[in-house]
Amino acid sequence: MRIEVLTIFPEYFSGVLSTSLLGKAVARGTLEVHLHQLRDWTTDKHRTVDDTPYGGGHGMVMKIEPLALALEAISPPGAHRVLFSARGHRFTQGVAHRLAGLPSLVLVCGRYEGVDERIGSFIDEQLCIGDYVLSGGEAAAAVVIEAVSRLIPGVIGNEGSLHEESFAAGLLEYPQYTRPEVFRELRVPDVLLSGNHAEIARWRRAQAEAATTERRPDMRTGTGAPADSAPAPAKPKKHE
Repeated sequence: MRIEVLTIFPEYFSGVLSTSLLGKAVARGTLEVHLHQLRDWTTDKHRTVDDTPYGGGHGMVMKIEPLALALEAISPPGAHRVLFSARGHRFTQGVAHRLAGLPSLVLVCGRYEGVDERIGSFIDEQLCIGDYVLSGGEAAAAVVIEAVSRLIPGVIGNEGSLHEESFAAGLLEYPQYTRPEVFRELRVPDVLLSGNHAEIARWRRAQAEAATTERRPDMRTGTGAPADSAPAPAKPKKHE
């Protein structure tokens, strides 16, 4: 997969893209990430990417001109362009699977009080990683790169584990234990030491269901975004 990231802080990603599985995937060429400085598409001597909002209000708004020029310049043919915004759809594991099936992504990191609404003519989707506000889209872009890339064949070593992770089957993952068998009188459940794989599988399923009901009841009742159902958004209308 090829990912283009448009940001005013490309240095934010230096550690993210050189560490652990992401770093190895980039080094092998399994994942290709290109960082682009938005200010390179400004036309004034101060390289300005923001301005005061029409109608008044607090803060500054990201300008449409450099964003549009940059997106036109860096987007490969058929690329899926994503803007990170608190007004976007919630990013879920289902969305990660959908994005992982695409050949290329363009991730746009917003800043300030928001982005000129006309950006909708130049992007395909707006995403939000949670119900809170960040100072910019860089953290969200890092989260999406991490979540999407690990679903690409060859990025992680044990791809079979993906089917048992949280959200993979609409449930949180079951509890995990490792050595020692006893730590300060805290014991590993006997069923995991039994060698009875059918019984272990039943125990894990029951534990996953119980944890999901207790901690994420929205996943059980259907009130939240389902992990395995995330249709692609409709193409936004062009501004006239």
